[in-house]
Amino acid sequence: MPCRGQCFSIFSDAHFPWLVKPGPVILMSDDLTRAALAYHAEPTPGKISIELSTPADTLEDLALAYSPGVAAPCREIAKDPMDAYIYTGKGNLVAVITNGTAVLGLGNLGALASKPVMEGKALLFKRFAGVNAVDIEVDTEDPAEFISTVKCIADTFGGINLEDIKAPECFEIESALIEQCKIPVFHDDQHGTAIVTAAGLLNALEIQGKSVEDAVITCLGAGAAAIACMRLIVSMGARKENIYMLDRRGVITVGREGLNVYKEEFANVTDKRSLADAVRGADVFVGLSGANLLSPEMLQSMADRPVVFACSNPDPEISPEVANAVRDDLIIATGRSDYPNQVNNVLGFPFIFRGALDVRAGRINEEMKVAAVRALCELTKEAVPQEVLDSCGLDSLAFGTDYIIPKPIDSRLLSWLAPAVAKAAVDSGVAGLPYPEDYQPTL
Repeated sequence: MPCRGQCFSIFSDAHFPWLVKPGPVILMSDDLTRAALAYHAEPTPGKISIELSTPADTLEDLALAYSPGVAAPCREIAKDPMDAYIYTGKGNLVAVITNGTAVLGLGNLGALASKPVMEGKALLFKRFAGVNAVDIEVDTEDPAEFISTVKCIADTFGGINLEDIKAPECFEIESALIEQCKIPVFHDDQHGTAIVTAAGLLNALEIQGKSVEDAVITCLGAGAAAIACMRLIVSMGARKENIYMLDRRGVITVGREGLNVYKEEFANVTDKRSLADAVRGADVFVGLSGANLLSPEMLQSMADRPVVFACSNPDPEISPEVANAVRDDLIIATGRSDYPNQVNNVLGFPFIFRGALDVRAGRINEEMKVAAVRALCELTKEAVPQEVLDSCGLDSLAFGTDYIIPKPIDSRLLSWLAPAVAKAAVDSGVAGLPYPEDYQPTL
C-alpha cells in the first residue's frame, strides 16, 4: 500500500493558501470502481478467510482438537505463557487494528468503513511473508479507550500492526501500547513509510553524488508519516538543522505558536516561511501532503541534481511528467505503481514482522528499522534475476535513476529483509529466541 498517514488527496484553497493552487483530484474511473467492488464481493465477500492447519476428519482428530484433548495444551500454557507459541498459532499471527480515523486519503470514515483496507493489509501479510493476519476495527476515537481495548486483547497475537489512525493521537496510542504490550506494536503509516522512504532516499542521494549528512531536506507535511520519515532519516545520518518541515501554516519554526510536541521536534531556526522559501536550494523534497503542491518554478529553484519524493496519492505533489520536463538532472519517486521508484509500504511491513516473529521479538526498535533500510538499499544494488524481470514485465532493471528501490513483487524481499530484521532484534537484545542457524524464511 503506498504512503498513507497524512497523505491527503482532497484540498480546498484554504488548506495551503501560500502554496501553488492544488489541481483537480483524479477519481477512480467507473470501470475501476465496478471492478473493485466486484473483486471485494465475489466469489465470497471479503479478501481473507480462515483455514485449518491440522486434520479434523475423524472422531480421534476432534477429540484432540477440542474436548477432551485440548485441555492438555491449556494446562501447559497456564503453567508457562510462552508455551502459547508452541501449542497455538500465536507466533505467526498479527492483528491489523484501526479506529478508521485516517483511512487512505479518504479521512475519517469510521471503523467499519475501514474494514476493506484492514482486510487488504491482512492479504498482503499472507501473500508476501506467509504471516496470518486478522483485522480488528475498534469503534472509538478516544485514545485511552482504544489503548485499553488493544492492550486487553494483545496476548492473543504475536504482533500488532496499527493502521489508519489520525495524528497526533496515533503517536500517543503507539507509544502507550509499545510500553504496555509484550509483543511488537508497529504503526505502519509511520514506520513502514519511513523505512521505504529512507531506503529510496539514501540510494537516490548516492546516485546523485550527495550525502545524507549534508543534504538540505524540505518535508511538506507534518503528520504521522512525515514525522516518522524525518526521525528515521535523522537516525540514518541527516542533521535536524538541515530539515525544513512544513504544515498547513508554513515552515515549522522555533517559537511558532500552536505547535504540538511532535512538530516541535523539527522546529528550525530560520527566516524561511513558505514552501517556495524552503525548497529554494534544497537537495531533497519529501512530499506527504497533497496533489500538485510543488510548482515547476519551485522545482526549478532546487539545488543541482535534486531528489524529489512526491508521495501523495493518488496524485503526487508534482507529476513525473512535469518534473522531468522542468529538470533533466533529478530523481523522482512517487507512491504510484505506474511510475518508476514507487514508495510502497509493502516493501517493508510483511518482512519486518516476519523477522520479528521468527525470533519472538518483544518490540520493533530503531535498530530493526535501520536494518530493514540497509537491506532494502543493498538489495536494490544486486543484479535482478530474470524471474523478477518477468514478473515486472521488464527486459532489464539496474540500480540507477529509475530504480532506487526494489519492486514490490520482488520475490527476494523476504529472504533479504526478514533475516536482517531478525538479526538486529537478537543483536539489540529484544528477541526471545537466538538467531536461527541457516535462517531462510519461506512462505
